[in-house]
Amino acid sequence: MTTPFTLDGEQRKWCAELRALAARELRPLAGEGAPGRVNRPLVTALGELGLTARVLPYGGPEGGGSARAMDLCLLREALAQECTEAETALALQGLGAYPVLRYGTGPQRARWLPEVVAGRAVAAFALSEPGAGSDAAALELRAERTADGWRLTGEKCWISNAPDADLYTVFARTGPAPGATGVTAFLLPADRPGLGGHPLEMLAPHPVGALTFDAVPAGPDDVIGEVGGGFRVAMSTLDLFRPSVGAFAVGMARAALGAALAHAGERHAFGGPLKNLQAVSHQLAEMATRTEAAALLVYAAAAAYDAGEPGIARRSAMAKLFATETAQYVVDAAVQIHGARALRHGHLLEHLYREVRAPRIYEGATEVQRTIIAKELYRASGAARTGEPPTDPSATRSPRP
Repeated sequence: MTTPFTLDGEQRKWCAELRALAARELRPLAGEGAPGRVNRPLVTALGELGLTARVLPYGGPEGGGSARAMDLCLLREALAQECTEAETALALQGLGAYPVLRYGTGPQRARWLPEVVAGRAVAAFALSEPGAGSDAAALELRAERTADGWRLTGEKCWISNAPDADLYTVFARTGPAPGATGVTAFLLPADRPGLGGHPLEMLAPHPVGALTFDAVPAGPDDVIGEVGGGFRVAMSTLDLFRPSVGAFAVGMARAALGAALAHAGERHAFGGPLKNLQAVSHQLAEMATRTEAAALLVYAAAAAYDAGEPGIARRSAMAKLFATETAQYVVDAAVQIHGARALRHGHLLEHLYREVRAPRIYEGATEVQRTIIAKELYRASGAARTGEPPTDPSATRSPRP
């Protein structure tokens, strides 16, 4: 097994440096952004500081490549402890452009990846629709054949960075078959005729919007991967990013736990500091234990992904499920320990309380993760009974570069 049960010295040093960098360079830029819209100065700073390049290791037009899951997880966890806006901006750049890095053509990579990595272009991953969120195979956006390509008609919804992005990885149905078959991934610039959109106001003011496609033209050069192979593009992208959603959650949980520990030592009630009350100290112990367990699941999933081990879908789902549910619990418990002061607008925990809810839904809701885990368990159990190797595609993947 390659699973690390602790980070090595270099990794811990890097995480500390990332946290200091986020507090010093990124948090001020985050505070200047317009709520609910893309913060381009922040995106540019992520590029200039070399952080986007760690998520999207672009090696040239013919290089392709794949991000290292452990690097992505440590980045997201560290940034989340100091500046959730920076963490989210970095993750969205990676999510939107990773299909191009992994499956794009040489010209597609040459045109867009240097711009995204440098922070000059904003990317978006356009999978969800009004009627196809958790059930990604139920896509209805139609790509109808024309003499020179396709025309896309329909809607996308809950798309991060929309409508402000410069390029979109769009998943549309090019074939008549239902389900995952017949879905194709397209790379579309924001100025493509017929492509429109509007922002959506969310509980936490993230850049999220809806997109409309009014016979948007797409040619063969816009296809990412193979025609009809878009679902594979989407799922392999989510295999990488799901554990890192867990890392984002772990970062928020660590921030909330740190705030609760400090407050319990400083706040006096009933004749002494809160930490002397058994109810509080036991609560803090539970918060810390669950956070550590979540971190280990995330690191295990990331290490397995990087080593090309089998069962990636199950490990990724477990990491996202447990870490996001844990973060919700830890943040809520920290608010309870703080009392009313944590509910004031501008308090760290007020911010985290709004931020922590969405990761339990996006990139596969908690219930979807449980379904994935169960299916993988049944698959492995069936293979064990028959003596046949598992059919999980991730079981044959080679180690990540």
